[in-house]
Formats: sequence, structure tokens, C-alpha cells
Amino acid sequence: MNVVLVEPFFPSNQRQFAGALAEVGGTVIGVGETPLYGLDDQLKDWLTHYEQVSSVTNVEAMTHIVRSIQDKVWVDRLEATVEAHTTAAAKVRESCGIPGTSVRTAWLCRDKPSMKQALREVGVPTAASTAAGTAAEAHAFAEQVGFPLILKPRSGAGAADTMRVDDDAQLNRALLGYGRQGVGSIAVEEFVEGHEGFYDTLAVDGQVALDFVSHYYPNVLEAMRTRWISPQFVCTNRVETVPEYGELRDMGRRVIAALGIGTSATHMEWFFGPKGLKFSEIGCRPPGVGAWDLYSAGNDVDLYREWANAIVHGHVGAAPSRRFATGIVALRPEADGRIQGYSGVEELQQQFSDWVIDAHLPSVNSPTQPVEAGYMANAYVRMRHPDYDTLRGMLDTVGRTLHVHAA
Repeated sequence: MNVVLVEPFFPSNQRQFAGALAEVGGTVIGVGETPLYGLDDQLKDWLTHYEQVSSVTNVEAMTHIVRSIQDKVWVDRLEATVEAHTTAAAKVRESCGIPGTSVRTAWLCRDKPSMKQALREVGVPTAASTAAGTAAEAHAFAEQVGFPLILKPRSGAGAADTMRVDDDAQLNRALLGYGRQGVGSIAVEEFVEGHEGFYDTLAVDGQVALDFVSHYYPNVLEAMRTRWISPQFVCTNRVETVPEYGELRDMGRRVIAALGIGTSATHMEWFFGPKGLKFSEIGCRPPGVGAWDLYSAGNDVDLYREWANAIVHGHVGAAPSRRFATGIVALRPEADGRIQGYSGVEELQQQFSDWVIDAHLPSVNSPTQPVEAGYMANAYVRMRHPDYDTLRGMLDTVGRTLHVHAA
């Protein structure tokens, strides 16, 4: 099978998708923004051909490149695994007659008000929401639903530029900020109280073949805006044994069907609180922040390879063992500036070394990254344990003990 892979070089984990496709027998044709001489030898070995393009989100340029590839070989699939690339990739598929995620599905998975409306129509519980292109529309929704509200760009990814507003004054300040960024339309949503997590799947022909449930501690907005917190997300290994997860898994299947998702990875966010289980949003692509690495480490499976099997062969070859719960704890520097050193490392090594998957501790004098840059922007530790609650305790201990000193 001939697979065009969009941007196989950047970000760094993209190479794992290229390698997996080659390992399961796919012929991998790369299209990306990096010059050929910028690719390393191993990646070049995985690719049978590579074309450089000015921008992988430039539909006209991408269509021209893909058609030139089609003049030489049959293209079975065109795959994009980065959120910002999915819409352009879908448009190129449609123009070039290549199977895969449709333009409609890609649009619904990025445009949050349309996504939620489509899901409400089939009975999936979501927060009330609207698209607002003017301040008057945003204030009208606030008057109807009440504060607090959540604001985010309509096609944003993750928590980027997402904010909570609690009154008209905060709403006005937020709208001015979006205006300065050139954001023409935003999603305005009812604030849903509750615990936040995510549900990730690998779907084959619209059916869930592999799935994983993870929890945020604390919720993302708080985690991305509070320096002293060492936030975590933790993947449970109790998916089949805790009955409450059955409702979440059923909701995920309904979302996949309603949005017309065929063979693709998905990343769904959810809340559970006083109003019950509520769907938040979905990306028609793999999750970020190394989640697939955690799933693989906890389940005796190479998820990149199983994704490649789904693309190339139309099925997966393994089931998750659920042997370990896995998680990451992000460690924030005590100040912005440069890393001065660490404390607590030796103590934790003695206590937990058997359960550490890996750790990232930037070298002394490395520049720090802002808190809002995410879980893997600075130091972090990833761990696993057969018992979910024990793992939670270990991650809490790491967060309290391992300090990143900066000035």
C-alpha cells in the first residue's frame, strides 16, 4: 500500500508514524516543509520518496504535489497526524480522490460549535455552546446561559487560547484579546463543573479497535495557569473493570458514528460532574504530549505499529493488556529564566526507580519555558504501576519532592 504521510519530520514524534508504516509493509511517501537534506538517515530509509512543499496547510500546493505523485504511483492513503494539518489533508484527499477522513468530518472535528450541534442532534450530552463573531453575539449567549463561560478559538487545539470568564467585564477583556490576535470567530460554551479526562481510540472502519481512558489532575485550565501545581494526566488500567467507564466508551462510539469517522485515531475530552457525563470535544488524530508512549508502556503494545496496521492492513494485531496504569507529572521551574539545578532526584531514584518509564530534566543553564507551554515543556517524569491508586500516590510524591530551581 502506498501511503502519503504529511510532515514526517516535525514534530519529532512524527518519525514514529513513518517508521511504523514502513515496518508493517507500507510504502511511505513523505511530503513536508523540511528540505530533504534536513532529514536524518533513518527517516530517509523509511521513506521511499520525499517531496518538499512550502506549507503543508497550503491546499493548492499540497494538491499539486500529491497529483504529481499520483502521476507516478497509485496513492492508497494520505495521512496527517497533527491537528493543524487535518483540514488541509482532507481537502487534498477530496480533490485527489483518496480515501480517508472527509472534509465534513475534519471540519466537524475542528469547528467546536458545529461539532457540538451535530452531537446534540443525536443525543450526545454536551455543554450549551454557540459561535460568536461579534461582541453582541457573545453577550447575548451569556445573558441566555449565564456565567461562567468558556471561550476558545473555533478551531483551536488543546487548551491553547482557552479561557474562563466570570462576568461581562472579563468577557469584554477576552474579546478584545481575541480581536488583537485577529481571531474573527470564537466558540462560547457553558462552563461545565466536574472532573476532566480524555478518551482516546483507534477506530477501524468506524469501529473502536483500541481504546484508552485518562484523567487530568487538576483540570487543564487550572493546570496550565498555575505555576506551583505539578499537574498530571494518568491512564487507567481499569477500563474493563470499572462499570462507569462503560458509559464513556458508549459515548465515544456514538461520537465516532455521528461524525463519520472511519479509520483514524481520535482524541476526545470529557467532563463528569453534578450534571453527569458531558462530551467536550474531539480531535480526529492521535493525542499530543506523549500519550501514545504511555499507552504503549502500560499495555504491552506498540500503538504506532497498530495505527500503521489499521491504515495499511485494515485491522489491528494486538489488544491492550491493561497491565499497568501509566502517567506523567509535569515539573515547573520555580521561576522563569534558566535552570540552576534540581533537588530531590536521588531520593526519588532510590524510592521509585523500578516504576519510572523515563524522565526529562533539562540541563543546567537551559532556558525555561512558560507554564502555559504544556506538560512536556520543562521537566517531567513518566511512571507506571499495576495499581492505579498507587501510581497516583507516586506521581504526587514526585510532584512534591522533585524541585526545579531556576532564576
